Amino acid sequence: MGEELTAQNRQVWVQIKPWRKDLATRALELGADALILDQGASDRAKELGRVLTVAPDGDLVPGRDVILADLQSGDDQDTVQDVDPDKWLVLSTGDWSMVPLENVLARRGRVLARVKTAEEARAVLGALEVGVSGVVVDAHETADWNLIIEPVKKTVETLNLGQAEVTEIRPVGLGDRVCVDTCSLLAGPQGLLVGNSAGFTFLVHPENVANPYVNPRPFRVNAGPVHAYARLPGGRTAYLSELQAGDEVLAVAADGRTEPVVVGRTKIERRPLILVRARAQGVEGGLLLQNAETVRLTTPQGDPVSVVGLEIGTRVLVLVESGGRHFGHPIDETIHEK
Repeated sequence: MGEELTAQNRQVWVQIKPWRKDLATRALELGADALILDQGASDRAKELGRVLTVAPDGDLVPGRDVILADLQSGDDQDTVQDVDPDKWLVLSTGDWSMVPLENVLARRGRVLARVKTAEEARAVLGALEVGVSGVVVDAHETADWNLIIEPVKKTVETLNLGQAEVTEIRPVGLGDRVCVDTCSLLAGPQGLLVGNSAGFTFLVHPENVANPYVNPRPFRVNAGPVHAYARLPGGRTAYLSELQAGDEVLAVAADGRTEPVVVGRTKIERRPLILVRARAQGVEGGLLLQNAETVRLTTPQGDPVSVVGLEIGTRVLVLVESGGRHFGHPIDETIHEK
């Protein structure tokens, strides 16, 4: 069946029927996850790049792996509810899209919705506060279809960052720290959420700040030691030591807006570390970072603050969440991490 699709990641499928090489090339350049094609076009699409194809001769076969449904009545809703939940369900709903879509989402996942505008895409992605697994656009029929893809792929979620007050700063000796080099240029305070606990993470600023001794590296976040948690798309976490080229991490701006970025490489080197503890919402959390001027956290104003310039009482941006983690996934379990 080709590369696996997961409902955790927002999908964008582009329908190109009849086949046009220029449209397929553009869809791949924009990051489309799959192409819906006619019989015989799958091989031509794969000559352009690695991509899932939905076609009679494709990776996903309509009727077997993917069900295409048009909801025009209550009876149609009942019919699609009986579809195997392991199959992908692509819905068209005409002018009354939200009500039938919400009815379907309330009972199953792996749902994609056909959309014609960016506004429709935003609406279906927020349906029932859960949203569909992704959207389908028709490259022949939808004006400016290319403008729909980027917002869907980039915006995963908006996080409610809060302010924490630094309570302790202490050098602790040597340790193996991880630099995460991404395949994206990180703008402003668009860093990574990292922490000793998955429920209390600090917004670590990227190395995009001018320094008289080291050139800026706007693709890099000097994130923390090998044991620390890093936030991933879909509410998951991973240990920094687990990250490798091709993985996705969540880039987070100071206002909480997020987008997935691809890891290009990680660098693990032995360096002197400093422990930073902070308190927010009655909860205390910590993070170890390399003890160097170029390593920075982020203030509530979105400004970088070097770990060597931190003081007791300095306020920094953090994300505080309840619950624990099991293999990187959030679970409703009491876990204490110190």
